[in-house]
Amino acid sequence: MSETTHISPSNSSDTTAIVMSGIRPTGYLHLGNYFGAIRNYIKMQDEFTCYFMVADLHSLTTHPDTKSLKANVQRVLAENIACGLDPDKACLYCQSHVYETGELYLYLNMLAYLGELEKTVTFKEKARQHPDNVNAGLLTYPVLQTADIIMHRASLVPVGKDQEQHLEMARNFVKRFNHRYGEVFPEPQAFNYQQHLVKVPGLDGSGKMSKSENDMATLYFADDDELIRKKVMKAKTDSGPTAPNSIKPDYIENIFLLMKLVSASDVYEHYDKAFNEANIRYGDLKKQLAEDMIRFIAPIREKSTTILTDEKYLKGIMEKGAEMAGESAAKTMKLVREAIGLNYY
Repeated sequence: MSETTHISPSNSSDTTAIVMSGIRPTGYLHLGNYFGAIRNYIKMQDEFTCYFMVADLHSLTTHPDTKSLKANVQRVLAENIACGLDPDKACLYCQSHVYETGELYLYLNMLAYLGELEKTVTFKEKARQHPDNVNAGLLTYPVLQTADIIMHRASLVPVGKDQEQHLEMARNFVKRFNHRYGEVFPEPQAFNYQQHLVKVPGLDGSGKMSKSENDMATLYFADDDELIRKKVMKAKTDSGPTAPNSIKPDYIENIFLLMKLVSASDVYEHYDKAFNEANIRYGDLKKQLAEDMIRFIAPIREKSTTILTDEKYLKGIMEKGAEMAGESAAKTMKLVREAIGLNYY
């Protein structure tokens, strides 16, 4: 697999460029989602034409209880808006509301080969984790993901390291389509404002904050103040440095990274200095971090709770997004059908 190109802001300043990204409506959004993706989305919506999709069709590959799907979709929309995504600046829509997606997905499947799909890392992982649910949708997940991206003829895709293989496959499908039927789609490239996205560490000192990992090691936007305090105070520490200017162990470095994200710079510098002088009290550090986390998370939680009580507002957001995304999809599919030759009258 060739290395994914990361476009820098300096050569992606064209305001006509189109950005597309999606998030699955599973679980609750957390601090890692914000600093790993949403913070960049908020900046992008002021600089590019942006389509941000709730990937409800993708979630069906793992056979969730669809009785909760509507509530999950509404929560994802509410929390993203509460974080700063603006429906008047970016197109926020549900994947299932763009019916053309299924048609483009079908055409792209004709250009996808079994061998390459079976080699996809995420497919192999899911097949190993759920051997009784190795369905065709799971196998062709990268094809549907490609359809989502190129439906709006997006050229910029904000992705993390774990999605780079899928983006490389998307470029391959685009190349095959353009070679066979004519130049219709731009080749999508990874784009973020930082060469490396921020990976927010879990409070247990291992891995990263994740919907599928340890709940007590992840700070969710839905967590109340006391739960945030409880989680932070349980964060892994030790007895402290034994000598000045010691190297921070990974789990201590993680706590300082969290503090750098949400605390004032002078607060961070105070505790960093205390560590370097081997005079740090981790209890005080965690109490400070907990209160700073509450100041950061509470406004998002309160705003998303308010939004979730207004079903009429959320319905209007989805209808507006569906209309905008649908118009874009209709234009793309007209070009696709003409390129393939499916224009008989």
